[in-house]
Amino acid sequence: MPAATRDINQRIRSVQNTRKITKAMELVASAKMRKASQAVVGTRPYANRAWDMLLNLAKRTEPDRHPLLRATTPLKKIAVILIASNRGLVGGFNAQIVSAVSKYIQEFKTANVAEVDTVIMGTKSRAIFFQHGHEIAAEFMKQDITLDAAEVRPMAKLVIDGFTSGTYDRVIVGFMDFVSSLVQRPAIRQVLPLTAEAFSTGQSGIISKTEREGIVAEEAAEERAFEYLFEPDADIVLDALLPRLVEMQIFRAVLETNAAEHAARMVAMRNASDAANDLIDGLTLTFTQARQAAITQDLAEISAGRAALENA
Repeated sequence: MPAATRDINQRIRSVQNTRKITKAMELVASAKMRKASQAVVGTRPYANRAWDMLLNLAKRTEPDRHPLLRATTPLKKIAVILIASNRGLVGGFNAQIVSAVSKYIQEFKTANVAEVDTVIMGTKSRAIFFQHGHEIAAEFMKQDITLDAAEVRPMAKLVIDGFTSGTYDRVIVGFMDFVSSLVQRPAIRQVLPLTAEAFSTGQSGIISKTEREGIVAEEAAEERAFEYLFEPDADIVLDALLPRLVEMQIFRAVLETNAAEHAARMVAMRNASDAANDLIDGLTLTFTQARQAAITQDLAEISAGRAALENA
């Protein structure tokens, strides 16, 4: 019996050490989430204005004015950007976004509508190849905290150049929408071509929080009459403006995913710490019962020995 209590005590200490680790990871994730969520909240006013401007430009500018405004039919090839995390311990975070993007890609492959190139950011995005078999055309490094749009510029340039050259007829971005610290949802959005339809509808039945904000922006825009005067020339202004606005939408998707990732990890580590507490309570009860049983057995043996001596 002493050996059994010793084993239980070792298990309790092991779980206590694990709880210290999960608690520390929860605190780190909480700090990163606050920083990432502040970046999201700080970027949203500008992103919403950019969204509003893109919507009005798409409605009021002739598609032939710029390649990014031209919609091509039928679709021959599309690019899907998948943004996930670099590490695990985030519950079902990566599985949700990878599954949503894989389902979207499979819809195209099943219907033989278009070929699909997958561009990934975050090492866990590779699961779309290993688990679902979709080929990866390019991979970009993802930072835990992204604060500068220049960090997504190489990826944005790849898809923009691919679209303007005619390699891609559509560009989609799949990301996790940060609703709150407890709620994160997979979202899929069309970023190219810049058409009015791209701003008012979700893809595959998935409408993100950002999509809802875009719909509100569209409704508000319809109530206002915009006229744009391009100086010195419409072509020069659109060449400088549209790529930056597309880059901004991809940048915002990365910010949303970062905030959602740290929130998911914080919740996962909190749940792990709570589970460790429950396990420690159960093991402590088992330890107490085993120790009481050992004491009772010792007393019984002492009493039996004494009775035997008295009867001798």
